[in-house]
Amino acid sequence: MKKTIAIAGAGGYVGRWFIHQLKDKYNIIALSRREASDNPHPEVTWRKVELFSITSTTEALEGADYAIYLIHSMSASTRLNQGSFEDTDLLLADNFARSAATNGIKQILYMGGILPKEVEESKISIHLRSRLEVEKALGSKGVPVTALRAGIIVGPGGSSFDMIYNLVRKLPALMCPKWTLSATQAISLRDALTIMDSCIGNEDVYDKAYEIGSPEILTYKGMLEKTAKVMGKKRWIFSVPVFSVGLSKLWVSFFGETPYTLVSPLVQSLKHTLTVADDLKFDKVEIDYQTYEEAVKYALDPKAEKPRLPKFIKDTEVRNTVRSIQRLPSTRHRSAIWVANRYKLWLPNFFRFMINAEETKKGEVSFYLFLKSKKPMLQLTWIPDRSDVKRQLFYISGGWLVKRFDYGWLEFRDVMDGKHIISAIHEFVPRLPWYVYINTQARIHLWVMNRFRNYLEKFQGED
Repeated sequence: MKKTIAIAGAGGYVGRWFIHQLKDKYNIIALSRREASDNPHPEVTWRKVELFSITSTTEALEGADYAIYLIHSMSASTRLNQGSFEDTDLLLADNFARSAATNGIKQILYMGGILPKEVEESKISIHLRSRLEVEKALGSKGVPVTALRAGIIVGPGGSSFDMIYNLVRKLPALMCPKWTLSATQAISLRDALTIMDSCIGNEDVYDKAYEIGSPEILTYKGMLEKTAKVMGKKRWIFSVPVFSVGLSKLWVSFFGETPYTLVSPLVQSLKHTLTVADDLKFDKVEIDYQTYEEAVKYALDPKAEKPRLPKFIKDTEVRNTVRSIQRLPSTRHRSAIWVANRYKLWLPNFFRFMINAEETKKGEVSFYLFLKSKKPMLQLTWIPDRSDVKRQLFYISGGWLVKRFDYGWLEFRDVMDGKHIISAIHEFVPRLPWYVYINTQARIHLWVMNRFRNYLEKFQGED
């Protein structure tokens, strides 16, 4: 009987190749933000999901035995996204872990990044630290996680390799900054997929992390040289002792034809030595690893085009929506209920001459500007059947600052067993004209949440 696997990030590089190579071996549920049509592989089920919503994610995972999580720093699904990529990734991972536990998923397979060996965790790049945090968050709800930590995966259509390819293709001379001398172990797409396949349903790898890479240790400068050799290009590739990280990001983004938002965290990570640790080496199956040059030849093979995806129906939902995610300090033994209740008390007290609050027995909280009027500026309705000790959910149900009352929600939740508190507003639709909103209300909201964060820090030392 075939295993049923749900893939979050199915439309990405690794996800679409996994589907292409293994669609006959598994029943695959491919998750996408948009609804799919004209599916080139009818045996693959595509489901629309909003991964920011626990309800939507839980419904999308129904019927799956296993899950593959390939989400990293999703592009914004709202017009305004106030929040760092690491806080966004943490919230998404917590959503997925909760939904997987609800559905009785047997295993989550996660593709993360090789960790540096020469520095402690607190000093590694934000990008790699976030990958590790996601790994931990996925396992925080009891579902076994198998983490595969990889460096650059070399294959057709991979964004990291495409960056190297475009640099070699466009520049007759490549001035390499110091970080290009860092050692790493790339892995071919073929070998990465083989390892992923061997892990699914393999209880020997549950709750374990492995670093995967070809035994061949290269520098990034060496990768550029070998790529030029495979392409038949004569390139002058030389090192320079100084070259700022900021300038490197601009240089790689422009000549590598890669968005700066992708290049920036990547270059920050490449300054580390990213080689496979002996005690984390994957050894569950025998693999005849491809060399870097073999992987490059396949990546450049014109016959090896990226597999086709379905056509996706363009969303017709409200355009001017807002998402705002903030990480608040842990308050030790206090729960999300305490934080949510404290916010309701703190806000009118902090703005005591401007804002009044009123709470009803039905769980509605109304905030009024200055003296109480007929209509509040904002109304929140607590949803008890979707709230618990670790998460408090409020619908944005009214107020003259709000354009739609059936669309957005506010939540407070603790993640990773109370290590962090997350506050988030999702799909908020402001009534103010858009450019007025982003220069007034949006800025005020961030300022207020920063003040609330400062307020909560007072309680960190208390039992």
